[in-house]
Amino acid sequence: MSDAGSGAASVERSVFDIFKVGVGPSSSHTMGPMLAARLFVSRLESEGLLARTAEVYVRLYGSLALTGIGHCTDRAVLLGLEGQEPATLDPAAMDPAIARIRGSARIRLLGRHEIAFDEPMNLLFLRDQMLPRHPNGLRFAARDAQGATLLEEEMYSIGGGAVWREGEAGAAGAVADEVALPYPFESAATLLAACHAHGLEIHELTLANECTLRPRAEVGARLAEVWDVMQACVNRGFAASGLLPGSLKVRRRAPRLQRMLESEDKAGRSDPMEWVNAWALAVNEENAAGGRVVTAPTNGAAGIIPAVLHYYTRLCHGADEAGVRRFLLTAGAIGLLYKRNASISGAEMGCQGEVGVACSMAAAGLASALHATNTQVENAAEIGMEHNLGLTCDPVGGLVQIPCIERNAMGAVKAINAARLALRGDGSHKVTLDQVIATMHQTGRDMAAIYKETSQGGLAVNVPEC
Repeated sequence: MSDAGSGAASVERSVFDIFKVGVGPSSSHTMGPMLAARLFVSRLESEGLLARTAEVYVRLYGSLALTGIGHCTDRAVLLGLEGQEPATLDPAAMDPAIARIRGSARIRLLGRHEIAFDEPMNLLFLRDQMLPRHPNGLRFAARDAQGATLLEEEMYSIGGGAVWREGEAGAAGAVADEVALPYPFESAATLLAACHAHGLEIHELTLANECTLRPRAEVGARLAEVWDVMQACVNRGFAASGLLPGSLKVRRRAPRLQRMLESEDKAGRSDPMEWVNAWALAVNEENAAGGRVVTAPTNGAAGIIPAVLHYYTRLCHGADEAGVRRFLLTAGAIGLLYKRNASISGAEMGCQGEVGVACSMAAAGLASALHATNTQVENAAEIGMEHNLGLTCDPVGGLVQIPCIERNAMGAVKAINAARLALRGDGSHKVTLDQVIATMHQTGRDMAAIYKETSQGGLAVNVPEC
């Protein structure tokens, strides 16, 4: 199931459905399953079934089962059953909670109803099975002390931390579609047409829509929070050291790169673009370590937009807070186009749906921050994706580390160049953003499953885990 052409029509219409604060290492394999588990136990409570629950069973399918261990899906489900949410969970509290659950073989549903939980029996990875709607499927079941089923539910983690529940019209937690937007758009063409008809820039139109969904002050505060979390993530990535979790024993590179660049800055011989690499690496090393990040639009691609925003604020003449807002609003609008007309799930689209989409969003955002015209912004977004078409998702060892971390640095540099190319033109171009989104969608459909977050092909099978 993708948001386009499946039984689950997306009603995600806010940039804050694209930019979500959460924890690493994966939005679809960590944040989504955590949210799904919490939704299930919350439903048990709302239907008066929680106190009667004696057993809970969780089954993972498809990509969630194949790469779930490396993506910490098992840990996420346990924490979600205890009532934790990705947006508010303290990463430092994760290890103690997991140790308690596993050490006692008991779990506290919603943090208060304790039951036995034999993880090998109650949490199953069905690696040879896939549910029909999406590669990232979960099934939950609750039983009473006599073994009678109290509740069963099927859910899908559809990318970017969003969850779709079987039988519902859209992603859980998304803004209801009965809220009428002043400037609705379903494609880049209709977005540009609405801007032209009303004399608006893309960021202005997006802001008007957002202010229909929530007060203007809240929109500004949430945009500021997104940027604050992104900057804090970079700072933590620079301050950390040592090896990343997992079997690959990957050493953090961002701290050393930062020190080298600071030394070169003092000597007057640094290359500004190397800072883009450092900012991107810092974010995705933090993500790989399970730190707090912003989906942009996913965790696997979380470093691209922060790196390009740092490039804007640190290295572009005339950068200011208004430019940061323009960047995020425009990038968010472009992200919504991909959600509506394709997918941002690596398990559906390969990494073109994650790094490719982030590159496209960042290119558009940077162009907007630098006062590009609407057609130049659309051109920048198109260039950003056109040169990521066919990008596979083949994480070595099922970990969001190789090639994911470096891929963010590459995507950030591509985004900057895409914006530069668009700004040097007049906005006219042969390939439209809508055409490149449709091409990405078709390419993802045609891509073999072994290259879509299953660790069954590509680098994942050609690079030994050592």
